[in-house]
Amino acid sequence: MTVLSFALAYIGFSTLCVAMERHHGEVFGTRRIPPRRQITLRVAGWLLLAASFPVVITQWGWSFGPVAWCGMLTLAALPIVLLLPWRPRLVLWLAPAACMLGILAAWG
Repeated sequence: MTVLSFALAYIGFSTLCVAMERHHGEVFGTRRIPPRRQITLRVAGWLLLAASFPVVITQWGWSFGPVAWCGMLTLAALPIVLLLPWRPRLVLWLAPAACMLGILAAWG
């Protein structure tokens, strides 16, 4: 369950990252984002971050869950922060891998 929460948070952060014009340009080669797509990416990113919270709460409970969730958000943002300056496209390529890893962890 912790892996699923990490995957949701990583995908949420990478979606929020791509919703910004600067990072969108680094990843896709064009800085222009249609307004509807930008709003959709922002909403999806925040929803994915919010979806990672109940996953942590079910595993850790209400006493330690919010603290573990803050740590999980930090760990999920770290690869994005480290990879974005050097390999911006790798951030986007790791999102489906994180998704598959999260699904496998949820079933296992």
